[in-house]
Amino acid sequence: MNDTELRQLVESVIHRVAPEADLGRLSPAVDFRDELEIDSMDFLILVDDIPERDYPQLSTVDGCVAYLAARLPAPAP
Repeated sequence: MNDTELRQLVESVIHRVAPEADLGRLSPAVDFRDELEIDSMDFLILVDDIPERDYPQLSTVDGCVAYLAARLPAPAP
């Protein structure tokens, strides 16, 4: 999975939690919780099954993409 696919995945998950959010105005480097007015309960739904210590890495779309990319298995040679 490449960064574009990961970004689409992240945006689709955000859209499930905040369907009224205008993802077109979402800046990938800005805290999306503030930008889209996602409350703490919605954020917890987004980060389900992720260790709490990693939450700070997941405040932006870019951060989510980097977090997921770092945890994907390396492509087979």
